[in-house]
Amino acid sequence: QHVVLYPMVSKSLRNIAAGKDPLEGQRHCCGIAQLHEHHSLGYPDLDELQKNPQPLIFDIEVLKVEEPGSYQQDPWAMTDEEKLQAVPLIHKEGNELYRQGKVHEAAAKYYDAIACLKNLQMKEQPGSPDWIELDQKITPLLLNYCQCKLQCQEYYEVLDHCSSILNKYEDNVKAYFKRGKAHAAVWNVAEAQADFAKVLALDPSLRPVVAKELRSLEARLREKDKEDKVRFKGIFSQ
Repeated sequence: QHVVLYPMVSKSLRNIAAGKDPLEGQRHCCGIAQLHEHHSLGYPDLDELQKNPQPLIFDIEVLKVEEPGSYQQDPWAMTDEEKLQAVPLIHKEGNELYRQGKVHEAAAKYYDAIACLKNLQMKEQPGSPDWIELDQKITPLLLNYCQCKLQCQEYYEVLDHCSSILNKYEDNVKAYFKRGKAHAAVWNVAEAQADFAKVLALDPSLRPVVAKELRSLEARLREKDKEDKVRFKGIFSQ
């Protein structure tokens, strides 16, 4: 009975090792309810241990000892108050890394800040004032994260995140613009044009920027059309 909840703990530790939120996929409830809700933890060995609890032996290796305050805590190890205090600092670090051209490192910082706020948000009732306040803090961080992912050419992740923002905030110009760029990159032409049209409807002052993106898309389409004609030349005459 002492290790019955360990599979959930182990899944959280594996999430931490992968750089994810340790509570990913869980909801705010007691451990027994978690056990009943999760028919599979995503790991066959943990599923088996959950079905048939066994005595466990832990082999722990101390790698190093650090003085308090001499290192930056991972978000999962912070208290709720520490998370709130850390978010602006992590955000600032991400911005500085982005200015330096360290896009992957900046994305990791934005992800950490988002994880802090998401962890706090899970403890609030969806739609409550506190939940909404946290969500409004998450949104600019998520847009910064999407900007990094655009530069890393991870377009489908941008599409997912921007769509999730627009499902809640239909007037978010930045989300439409970034999603439009991602659609254009993966040849979703009609979707890209629709998103850029929405940008102009919400903020006409962005017309020069949108026009540049549309010209770039049209040029890429012409180039693709030429390549397709060469590639398929004579294919139907054989």
